[in-house]
Amino acid sequence: MRLVDELKARGLIDQMTYPEELEKKLNDEKIVFYAGFDCTADSLTVGHYFLLTQMKRLQNAGHIPICLIGGGTTLVGDPSGRDEMRQLMGNDFIDHNAQRFESQLRRFLELDGTKGMVLNNRDWLTKLNFLDFVRDIGVHYNVNRMLTFDCYQNRMKDGLTFFEFSYMLMQGYDFLRLYRDHHCILQIGGSDQWSNMLGGYELVRKIEQDKVYCLTFPLLARADGVKMGKSMGGAVWLDEEKTSPYDLYQYFRNRDDSQIEQMLKALTFLPLEEIERIVKEEHINRQKEILAYEITKDIHGKEKADQAIETARSLFGGGNNLENMPSFELPKEEVKDGIGLLHLLTKSGLCSSNSEGRSLVQQGGISMDDEKIEDPRYQVSVEELEKGFILRKGKKKYLKIKLQS
Repeated sequence: MRLVDELKARGLIDQMTYPEELEKKLNDEKIVFYAGFDCTADSLTVGHYFLLTQMKRLQNAGHIPICLIGGGTTLVGDPSGRDEMRQLMGNDFIDHNAQRFESQLRRFLELDGTKGMVLNNRDWLTKLNFLDFVRDIGVHYNVNRMLTFDCYQNRMKDGLTFFEFSYMLMQGYDFLRLYRDHHCILQIGGSDQWSNMLGGYELVRKIEQDKVYCLTFPLLARADGVKMGKSMGGAVWLDEEKTSPYDLYQYFRNRDDSQIEQMLKALTFLPLEEIERIVKEEHINRQKEILAYEITKDIHGKEKADQAIETARSLFGGGNNLENMPSFELPKEEVKDGIGLLHLLTKSGLCSSNSEGRSLVQQGGISMDDEKIEDPRYQVSVEELEKGFILRKGKKKYLKIKLQS
């Protein structure tokens, strides 16, 4: 199956500029393409992973990816989908995050400078002269048209700053710079980036008198409409120190039944024929296991994926091999007199607040070693902590609690 036909069969194409021309280039040529990654945290998320899987498909077909780390654009912050201005971040924080991003990106794509590359737009954006920039670049942007774009609409109610308004110009300049330096002719991203991407596409066409292209993928969301990669506890990270392989596995194992076929197609590299067989022949719980296992394997490797599925089966199938269960360790000096259950729930991250913990306890949603705790004032003793126990929230969230050795 040709590349674009496969992307369509997997439900991965949202919008394309010059669809017939771009389809021919993707199927018959080798082109340079790019995607941007603003470094607002010290780890990529599952939302980034969705984009990385599509970059990997293009690279596997012979195309050359550029991972553009937004060391410069992060200083401003993308206003897309925001109802308030992003918090400003310092240079040291952004530089640290950029280094972390680069190490993670290299795990998923070949970025040796020939088959693919990593660049940072800080290298050119921070060197721009303001007057030259607005004369050479700003003159090509129509403010009235920009104000109609979705990426700015949510900010109009509370007041869009010129600071945020400049983001589209900088992103557009990125495309122009990559076109000039690397003959990059395609930008890819999620559907929420379409208007930002069009700004760069049009800028290159106006200044260079040449055609470049944009391709967006539909955003994956949970059944409740929340953007994929978010959980009750916040983002789902690719850094195993922030989201363990087991928790990553469980995140996908617990997706809604109606989403499994779509996610198998969009987020795994299983052949379409195999996915069709799985959906037709396997029980829905087995389909979820396959989805979660394949993603965990791609992100953390086969060994940790094997451990995650074994731990999950032990927990939910009555087994005893809990060695790889996520754990939380308490410093001994902090619990000389024990610790309140609500404090433990929030400190370990199982609950976001005491009120959430209290409500769950009162509803019978908190257990210690399979024994429900019904008193929100329950005090966990030092003896219980020294022995260690499994703290459970609901039916599917577990933590092994123990003292630091």
